[in-house]
Amino acid sequence: MLLAVDIGNTNVTLGVFKEDTLTFVTRFATRRERTKDEYSFELLNMFSLNSIHPAEINGAVISSVVPEITFAVGGAIEIVTGCQPLYVSTKGNTGLTICTDTPDQLGADMLIGSIAAMAKYPLPCLVIDLGTATKLYAVGKEHTFLGCTIAAGVGVSVKALTSVASQLPAFSITAPEKTICTETFSCMQSGTVFGTACMIDGMIDRFEKELGCPFASVVATGGYSIPIVGHCQKEIVMDYNLVLDGLRIYYRNNA
Repeated sequence: MLLAVDIGNTNVTLGVFKEDTLTFVTRFATRRERTKDEYSFELLNMFSLNSIHPAEINGAVISSVVPEITFAVGGAIEIVTGCQPLYVSTKGNTGLTICTDTPDQLGADMLIGSIAAMAKYPLPCLVIDLGTATKLYAVGKEHTFLGCTIAAGVGVSVKALTSVASQLPAFSITAPEKTICTETFSCMQSGTVFGTACMIDGMIDRFEKELGCPFASVVATGGYSIPIVGHCQKEIVMDYNLVLDGLRIYYRNNA
């Protein structure tokens, strides 16, 4: 079995593959102060809850955008499973040409998402990652990473809004019944959900105009994709496990 780990700013996502089949997915909060031993405890609990013996894991791969804990998590995997993880890098066998000013600085999440998009969807493909940050990135026909946009994520924006505006309370990120609302909670929900959906629709148009062609596929992933994407007017495929699939492919090509 392969343990695939995606370390994000908000959550650490873990998936276990048996050959090409994802058997389960679990998440725990990213805590930069945690030690290798504490992450080992998290892993042991995760395996126990899913009825997997650590000895069944014969490979591991990690992508991370949180360098502070990358090797703590990797060390925990070694302790618990005995496997030395493979760490995702732009220098690995990716099959992707990175057409940016600083190719080595491409985030591991976007690198892995691009690898999965190339394998799973028609190109050119636009990937929309609605996580801690809202990222849209384009993968070209010739297996090229063409570039991206990055904006504050939905959760970050909501937290900023409610923390600096004294009279605006916390609220759930769900769509209200209508856009023009008449009480505070639904007004904030409308601006957040419908506003983000409109931004995505508009950015797709801008990407396609600059590229000079329509996307053959548009794919959404990330923790905030579920409450947002269904309210976009564009045709968008939901792929909640895109990055985990990309990790599986990266491991297969580099182990």
